[in-house]
Amino acid sequence: MNAHPPTEAQDRPARLTVGVVGAGRVGPALAAALQLAGHRPVAVSGVSDASVRRAAELLPDVPLVTPAEVLARAELVLLTVPDDALAGLVSGLAEIGAVRPGQLLVHTSGRYGTAVLDPATRAGALPLALHPAMTFTGTSVDVQRLAGCSFGVTAPEELRMAAEALVIEMGGEPQWITESDRPLYHAALAIGANHLVTLVAQSLELLRDVGVQAPDRMLGPLLGAALDNALRSGDAALTGPVARGDAGTVAAHVAELRRHAPQNVAGYLAMARATADRALAHGLLKPELAEDLLGVLAGSAPDAPSAPGPHGPGANGSSTNGPGPDDPDPSDPGQDGPGPGPTDPDQQGHGPEGDER
Repeated sequence: MNAHPPTEAQDRPARLTVGVVGAGRVGPALAAALQLAGHRPVAVSGVSDASVRRAAELLPDVPLVTPAEVLARAELVLLTVPDDALAGLVSGLAEIGAVRPGQLLVHTSGRYGTAVLDPATRAGALPLALHPAMTFTGTSVDVQRLAGCSFGVTAPEELRMAAEALVIEMGGEPQWITESDRPLYHAALAIGANHLVTLVAQSLELLRDVGVQAPDRMLGPLLGAALDNALRSGDAALTGPVARGDAGTVAAHVAELRRHAPQNVAGYLAMARATADRALAHGLLKPELAEDLLGVLAGSAPDAPSAPGPHGPGANGSSTNGPGPDDPDPSDPGQDGPGPGPTDPDQQGHGPEGDER
């Protein structure tokens, strides 16, 4: 359900013509959402077959043109391109005189605020940074997912209301982020979203390796509960062998990973150390148990065997192979977008935490 019900037509601000530069996963979805709010998509740029298909599905009958032509036709332009391509694109469009005074220029990069749009701003454009904190699929389901999605918003103070209004019209929730805080904001989302995908993918692979037929079904309830607990309780939701200080269990994990999935050892150790630090700081990990645990994580203790300890599988009944069902251990984006210049709108790239464009 949309967190912000659409306003009646007579109550809406002036409707705008909308253009998209870079028909990756994000741009067409945002343009489609703006269309539902009464704005009118008029042009989109895209070169790759995937971009053409995506634009045809989400923006049917909207002509595919060059980036410069998109700016010539639209009052509101979405620059939905990979982060590393954005500055070059903006400079290139400004240099060829494609930017028009009074034109709303919106980028969706989490990393940048509005300073990256300075070449266009000097040409008279109105700069907005609207970053949806969401992962995109490049399909129509993305438009529905925008309902209640938070957007990191950065804009000049005089454009703040306009920026927030556009977010609300797309069904989103505006969250103001200062220019200087954008990189840290983006890092936070990358840690939460992109790293989560990596961790889940590793877990799925290991479960398949031990013969679990439907690892997704096994992990679904566990991860759902862990995520819910973490969002509700933060560090108080920490559990599992690291938080308990089960050094022998952790050593067994490391030994098995070294034998069967050595590519995962560094990640396991890094996350375990971070978990131990947080568990110690919040009083969950007993200091007297931390020394042996940290020794294992530092590589100073020998790998422990996989066999159960004297009290069974674990000190509290958990298996050395991981948490049980009642012991959960706790998401920019292949995307298409322009390259370094205004004529290469489909260079592959990706953003951090739900940042596909």
